Amino acid sequence: MPLDEKDWDEAMFKEHTQVVIDCGIPKFGLVPGDVGVVVHVHPQGNAYEVEFISFDGNTIGVETIEACDLHTASGNAVPHERERLVA
Repeated sequence: MPLDEKDWDEAMFKEHTQVVIDCGIPKFGLVPGDVGVVVHVHPQGNAYEVEFISFDGNTIGVETIEACDLHTASGNAVPHERERLVA
């Protein structure tokens, strides 16, 4: 059963929400668990434009990611520094 507008609004990530990817993005050297920020919400929240930024403030990339491949960043999570390996 499709979600009505109210349910979609509650289920969707909002712009500027920190999200965690559940799949890697090799072209950017990103792995599951990396954190990005939603910069655009596609219709009905089926997909999101997510920007990934390095600790020095440079944009790594922006990628369209399906909702099923994202989850909300936990308030108890700790960022972890690692060097990106770009394919």
